[in-house]
Amino acid sequence: MFTDIVNSFLVWVIRRRINQINLFMEHPDEVQQNILASNIARSVNTEYGKKYGYADIHSYEHFNQQVPIVDYDDIEPLIKRVKNGEQNILWPSEIRWFAKSSGTTNARSKFIPLSSDSLEDCHFKAGKDMLALYFHNKPNSKIFTGRSLRLGGSTQISNINNQSYFGDLSAILIENFPVWVELRSIPSREISLMDEWESKIHEIANASINEEVTSLAGVPSWMLVLMNHILEVTGKSNIHEVWPNLELYMHGGVSFDPYREQFKAIMPKPGFENMEIYNASEGFFGIQDQLNSNEMLLMLDYGIFYEFIPLDKLNDQPYEHIIPLSEVEIGTPYAMIISTNGGLWRYNIGDTITFTNIRPYRFRIAGRTKHYINVFGEELMISNADKAIEVASAKHQCRVVDYTAAPVFMSGNESGAHEWLIEFEVPPIDLKEFTETLDATLKSLNTDYEAKRHKNMALKMPIVHQAPKGLFYRWLKEKGKLGGQHKVPRLMNNRSILDEMLSIKAHVA
Repeated sequence: MFTDIVNSFLVWVIRRRINQINLFMEHPDEVQQNILASNIARSVNTEYGKKYGYADIHSYEHFNQQVPIVDYDDIEPLIKRVKNGEQNILWPSEIRWFAKSSGTTNARSKFIPLSSDSLEDCHFKAGKDMLALYFHNKPNSKIFTGRSLRLGGSTQISNINNQSYFGDLSAILIENFPVWVELRSIPSREISLMDEWESKIHEIANASINEEVTSLAGVPSWMLVLMNHILEVTGKSNIHEVWPNLELYMHGGVSFDPYREQFKAIMPKPGFENMEIYNASEGFFGIQDQLNSNEMLLMLDYGIFYEFIPLDKLNDQPYEHIIPLSEVEIGTPYAMIISTNGGLWRYNIGDTITFTNIRPYRFRIAGRTKHYINVFGEELMISNADKAIEVASAKHQCRVVDYTAAPVFMSGNESGAHEWLIEFEVPPIDLKEFTETLDATLKSLNTDYEAKRHKNMALKMPIVHQAPKGLFYRWLKEKGKLGGQHKVPRLMNNRSILDEMLSIKAHVA
């Protein structure tokens, strides 16, 4: 009875937010212009604001003319200074937290500054909005009668100095969650922040199987590992036998599509809902506001000003093609540029989105601005792959003509993998040893890949095939793509190209 009263009260409180969401859906341009003006006004006296004349910016046109488009490498020296304790450089309020994420071309990891404004008005606000939008769709939900099982990152909070700290975004959020979130979440903060994944999965299972869990939140690849472990521990055939009142899974980080059927198999209850979100260390951007769709609502009042560059124009003169939200078109892939209340100004996040609707602005994630594999949260970039190929080739005295790689998706309790097809001019003496060096080098270059390979929990050892000579040429010829700038994509998030080439290989063999 008491839990029903609490549930009803929280539903009433959280649904009040729907009126504000409707406001930015109906007046998106005004809301975005107000955010830009507010962020600029607050930052006039920062070092960045003085350098780029924020005091003289009175319109979007001035902003576009005076402030450069940047990526992480461009502002890394400034972020290092903030990490070392300097303030009022990128943003006026104190910055003590830095979200550690996977590396860029020149750095093993990125450290994204998080202000109190970005934590409160973006990330925490989004957490409440996820529930508000869910209740808007499911007004009879009983989600607050139980607890939410969260599956976060594996990095403890670490000291940079006496005033600054870094860790996974999820760890930072857990460290700063308000009391009411902690009271309805499981596992405990101590378990959530454990470093070692295998032990952590075991502890989460032990802590949760006898609790009343009504919702789940986490990255699909790791959540699948946890759910399969819980089924193994309990001997149940599906998750609803463990938690009969489980009704919602909130997920983001990687595409849900490869995992959809596997989740249906272990969560078959009619009416069970999935809600996709789009968040990153740099900010929280989108929430699936219609449960029967595959698109997300762009959240416009989180202190983030959005701009977009058509993907096919990204390598031209970006200032000539960059546009505000009011000028986007449906169906065009755009690189997303953000200016945030955490001090990121005209920052190229590296993601591409495609709008499916305008007013309200709904979208789908199209991918990255460069080739990559991120099916399991490993964020394997082409720069990592190229370097690993180079190191392995040098060590094993071989020469690579071309290569492509794609994921092997998880199946049941079986971990996923990366499958490579490599054509050698001079092959290695031992392909197995070459593969081991490739894998070890990728681990050294990419902390996210290293974490997913830990004890084969999400990723097994790569599968490497030696392609017959001329295979890549033959594939390009069959596609009418010989010559010019045409080439086989190095990394793909789906298996379409790799499977075509393996089919050719089988016929050649």
